[in-house]
Amino acid sequence: MKLTSPFAIGAWSLTSTACIRQWMSTLDSRADFADPTVDPVHPEYRGAKIYVFWHENILMPLFLRGHSNISMLLSRHQDANLLDRVARMMGFGVVRGSTFNGGSTALRELAKRAQEENLTITPDGPRGPRRRLAAGCVFLASTLKIPLVAFGIGYAKPWRLTTWDQFAIPQPWSRARGIISRAISIPPDVDREGLEWHRAGVEKILVHLSDEAERWACSGVRRAGERKVRREPSRVANWAAQLPAPRGVPLDAELVRLGLLSQVGSHECPAA
Repeated sequence: MKLTSPFAIGAWSLTSTACIRQWMSTLDSRADFADPTVDPVHPEYRGAKIYVFWHENILMPLFLRGHSNISMLLSRHQDANLLDRVARMMGFGVVRGSTFNGGSTALRELAKRAQEENLTITPDGPRGPRRRLAAGCVFLASTLKIPLVAFGIGYAKPWRLTTWDQFAIPQPWSRARGIISRAISIPPDVDREGLEWHRAGVEKILVHLSDEAERWACSGVRRAGERKVRREPSRVANWAAQLPAPRGVPLDAELVRLGLLSQVGSHECPAA
């Protein structure tokens, strides 16, 4: 059933937001950051980032990182109207549109926001295919000259909906885990071949981190770099996103760190 009336969307948004907050607060949420300073709540966080994670796992970041100076890119399709309202209530900014297919208005708005805010995109949304990374986030990182951060998320034996993305609903009082990459630099003005190589590489990283996070959540084992993650507003992101920051590591360096370079192939990247 699609919601079209403003009243119905408003009522469901209020209900959904309250349920998400209550439900997700029961979870044991932990994360392993390759570089803790990419987290917008970290005291040493500096410089805007583009955070990417799969559409099916949106509940964890939606709950944990509201009010952290992050704007979310959502489709203009009416299916996203409810998520638009929920995201705003959870403390996110929202930009409606696409980085491609007539998305020039959205691109201008994202470029404006990236001067002062972080951005987040579900790169397989809004309609899939599941866990197939669209090139828009890579194009955006190259155009805006800000790095990508891949956020792999997993839950312990979640319930899954029969939707295109197999949307994950974690069981209450279960484990939620996140494994987060370093900031990844995309060269400016990347050509079509380079765009596809970076797209495939970021997709490989996000699939790998998501699979690893799911195994971690199911196993319950401890990781050396893990830390408990709580829902907390950022004290630094409102001003630190505007500051200069290291560009991040090249994609091939992150692929090498994760043992994935041979699965993507080498590529001669243009100089930054």
